[in-house]
Amino acid sequence: MMKRNSWILALLLSLSFSVAALDLGEAKNNGWVGEQTNGLLGIVSHNAEVKALVDGINQKRLAKYKQIAKENGLTEQQVAALAGKKAIERSDSGAYIQSPSGDWVKKP
Repeated sequence: MMKRNSWILALLLSLSFSVAALDLGEAKNNGWVGEQTNGLLGIVSHNAEVKALVDGINQKRLAKYKQIAKENGLTEQQVAALAGKKAIERSDSGAYIQSPSGDWVKKP
């Protein structure tokens, strides 16, 4: 199980979730989006371009989580939770992340 989780983490970390119209890094740096505990991006500050970015990235993430889950005998929720934990850990200091209670907080 540990080797499988390591493989899954390596795959998740190698995924690229960028969209041409608005860069994910820019959106995070400006506090428009944040990482959620469920492995998906959330909107902190709403506008149409941010929503399009988040929707596109989350659609790709969900498809990848489904594929990883199927290949490894896990549920999509297990993969998404692991991805969410890792995305929050990798987020830069000052970036918005979702707290366990569901609130948006700036990562210390």
